[in-house]
Amino acid sequence: MSVEPEPTARTAAVPSTAEASAPQVQIVAFCCFYCAYAAADLAGVMRLSYPPNVRVVLLPCTGGIDPLYILRAFEDGADGVFVAGCLEGQCHYQVGNLHAKSRVRRLKALLDEAGIGGERLEMFNLSSAQGPRFAEVAREMTARISALGPSPLNRAGAEVAP
Repeated sequence: MSVEPEPTARTAAVPSTAEASAPQVQIVAFCCFYCAYAAADLAGVMRLSYPPNVRVVLLPCTGGIDPLYILRAFEDGADGVFVAGCLEGQCHYQVGNLHAKSRVRRLKALLDEAGIGGERLEMFNLSSAQGPRFAEVAREMTARISALGPSPLNRAGAEVAP
């Protein structure tokens, strides 16, 4: 019977490369079914890597996104949110993505006023064939939100401006 030596403090405290580079921020991606969700699916099929902290929420069309969905995502712990719809002029529901773009623009101003920060919300337009672009957007948003740090709603004891 052999006895394994106990790990020293030095070996036990060294995180693996995967743990050290794991993103700490949470991002919610509201994606339309026809284009952005298909792009996310293509990114997976192509085995493209993007941060695992991006949670994809399927929508029939971004034009149907209620601003409360976005606000609720922040309230429920998201540090950042992006809305991804069809390319402009190619929405399967005619102008749904244009309505979403307008809502996102207004919500960004509201988030700035509330002290959360409008830069934590963004709108992207993708086609279903842009899997690499979806992965790039996910990495871009993770980098942006990581630089900003946790949402003011997630900081212990932080107060949001009235």
